[in-house]
Amino acid sequence: MDTLDLKKTYKTLFSAPATAPILVDVPPLSYLMLDGQGDPNTSPAYEAAVQTLYSVAYTLRFALKKAAVLDYTVPPLEGLWWAKDMGAFLAADREAWQWTMMILTPEAVTREWFDKASAEARAKGAPAIERLRLETYAEGLSAHIMHIGPYAAEAPTIERLHAFIAAEGYVPAGKHHEIYLGDPRRAAAEKLKTIIRQPVARP
Repeated sequence: MDTLDLKKTYKTLFSAPATAPILVDVPPLSYLMLDGQGDPNTSPAYEAAVQTLYSVAYTLRFALKKAAVLDYTVPPLEGLWWAKDMGAFLAADREAWQWTMMILTPEAVTREWFDKASAEARAKGAPAIERLRLETYAEGLSAHIMHIGPYAAEAPTIERLHAFIAAEGYVPAGKHHEIYLGDPRRAAAEKLKTIIRQPVARP
């Protein structure tokens, strides 16, 4: 059985230039998703969300492989970020940040498989399982760029992204989206790679 790599299937979505932003058309995709609020560096809710997402993602992977349905590589963690008061978001008031952490799933992950994996994760004590959902997220036309370096140093990259959006005649039209291609536990902060994406629309 061949191993499906969604990063290769959706190569244009998991790669971006670091030199300048580009436009991409993002199709509707299925995700494991979990909402929360607070500073990702200190919030127990954030840690619980990430732990639960990975628990169910790997439970799904092993279950589908065992059933000879599909073998696939679990994609990287992604996050949507915003604040009720966007001034707090732009000012990096992290306690006010709202977020949805998520992991892309292949089409073979049906509601039935999701329910089974969730029940197994719940039995193992996944801390935020009651808030986990399987949902299609439609992002559409977006601009994105690769940020290389610490998460805390993203501001200039985000400014470049928004300047590009304005220069192309668009306005932001959705939540700030990040795709974490590096593992902060293993890679040096200056080498971390993060795709920063922003959905756009005509004003």
